[in-house]
Amino acid sequence: MFLGWTTATSKDHRQFYIRQLRDMKFSIDVEMAPPDQLANYARICGWTLARAHARSGDAAMISGYLGKSDVFDRAIGTFARLYADQTERDYTTFTEAITSGEITADIEN
Repeated sequence: MFLGWTTATSKDHRQFYIRQLRDMKFSIDVEMAPPDQLANYARICGWTLARAHARSGDAAMISGYLGKSDVFDRAIGTFARLYADQTERDYTTFTEAITSGEITADIEN
């Protein structure tokens, strides 16, 4: 299933399909990484995960599994609202901890 695609940056812009033959992992030492490397690594991980999820299922099979009712639609909508609410609470807790001096933040613009 590990199938993806990319366009080469060469002058001819050829496209390539990519298949992972083994489940190999890559990581960096996140505790020792400078902020710019950590941010870049997080971006790559997020992009890779999003691509994997976008290509991880057969649409017709998933549709058949979910059926014609709106149960899944309502469940995913409820999950999204609850997740958004939790994210807002977490952000409030985080910013309050910065304001109170409990934690420090180095903000770069």
